[in-house]
Amino acid sequence: MAFPYYIFPFLLLLLLLPSTSESKLTLDYYSKTCPKLSQIITQVVTQKQISTPTTAAATLRLFFHDCMIDGCDASVLVTSNSFIGAAERDADINLSLPGDGLDVVTRAKTAVELQCPGIVSCADVLAIAARDLVTMVGGPYYNVRLGRKDGLTSKASEVEGHIARPNMSLTQIISIFESKGLSIQDLVALAGAHTIGFSHCSQFANRIFNFSKKSQYDPSLNPKFALALQKLCANYTKDPTIAAFNDVMTPGKFDNMYYSNLQKGLGLLASDQALASDSRTKEYVDLYAANQTAFFDDFARAMEKVSVYQIKTGRKGEVRHRCDTFNTLNTNMQGQTHKAGQTHKA
Repeated sequence: MAFPYYIFPFLLLLLLLPSTSESKLTLDYYSKTCPKLSQIITQVVTQKQISTPTTAAATLRLFFHDCMIDGCDASVLVTSNSFIGAAERDADINLSLPGDGLDVVTRAKTAVELQCPGIVSCADVLAIAARDLVTMVGGPYYNVRLGRKDGLTSKASEVEGHIARPNMSLTQIISIFESKGLSIQDLVALAGAHTIGFSHCSQFANRIFNFSKKSQYDPSLNPKFALALQKLCANYTKDPTIAAFNDVMTPGKFDNMYYSNLQKGLGLLASDQALASDSRTKEYVDLYAANQTAFFDDFARAMEKVSVYQIKTGRKGEVRHRCDTFNTLNTNMQGQTHKAGQTHKA
């Protein structure tokens, strides 16, 4: 069947229009339904960051771990129970997620619910909180489009292979990021999140103890740094909470020092240090080490890309009343409790 000539401009327009759920997100999504949303979340995260300075890094990591598994849908916030089994939070790589990130999202969601019950998703609360905290510690401000729904599933079995581990090869990590639509440059820019936060000794112990027959520590490490880490982590097997800052120079400030550290052999994790020597990534490390503005611009763009990855809208998700459990689960549990009460009463 042939189309009239005047139909083609309309067909072309349809082809050019966004066809994914991403197109349903807007900056002013809650302007009428929860107009004070931004102020509410900013107030909560500010208070939390002031009282607990590790909150920014914890929340940023939580955001990444959420988005890399089936998109930014707050599925990492769900708690395991007998109804749903093991949720994402119980996956091995998520067991070390800092409680400060979970706590600030819970506080922010509670404050939002008091003002706008049943309106704002946990996924949107997490996305805004992560952005606000990055900005609070000196990082770039970037737009967060809103309108995500919270996911309806959370399975620990689906986590492995979607989040980079420190002992992975750079090729493996690049492959993970590319599967999410993120380029090598996006990878290097997002790795700059390690300019804040810390890592437990167990994550880099293989670099500083019995590295090889020729050397006790990884030769790509600065020798003085390696010795200092050996001293710090001497008892890490007895005390697994011992940790070191990812950025030894300015650990509490979001800046480009992370990249300068890599150039000097001060990268804590093997996956980080590899960025400074591999030909696929070195040029971006050198660029960001020399130009903080370039880093901030590219980090902001990459974060915007991550924040809309496989988001849920419409009936593909829900707005949870509590971030740690699904609404349907709450209803079922309340129903069973009610029935049990009736049986007991009878």
